[in-house]
Amino acid sequence: MAKDQSYGNHRRYYPWHHFVVQPILLMNVAIEIKRVIQEPSSTRWWAVILAIGLLVFSFTARGMSLRAQDRVIRLEELLRLSRLPVDQAAVDSLRPGQLIALRFASDDEVPDLVRRINAGELTKGEEIKKAIRAWKPDYLRV
Repeated sequence: MAKDQSYGNHRRYYPWHHFVVQPILLMNVAIEIKRVIQEPSSTRWWAVILAIGLLVFSFTARGMSLRAQDRVIRLEELLRLSRLPVDQAAVDSLRPGQLIALRFASDDEVPDLVRRINAGELTKGEEIKKAIRAWKPDYLRV
């Protein structure tokens, strides 16, 4: 099994995306820019535009999958919070990023964290994650 997850190591890299596809597409943009500088033509310019489009597409595809994952996490957290001793009005006021950050908190910590969020003590997802004492790992992320 993987190393225990914590705030310090919870970010996930998808090797095929981050270390294969992205570098290849970035190098392709650089190569096409070099070619258009050496031999300017409409065909070379189109190759630059296409290379940039492919690079942007790879970022947006990753972004869309992360957005879909965040929606699922938000729903999972709303379901989990509905069964915990937490003021539901306080839960209703949580922003999606706050709900997503709470997924790493144990059930025992959640009521206090929700109270602190609603008191304005914790506002950003990173602050919430740093405040978690008993980290609940999430190994199924995109």
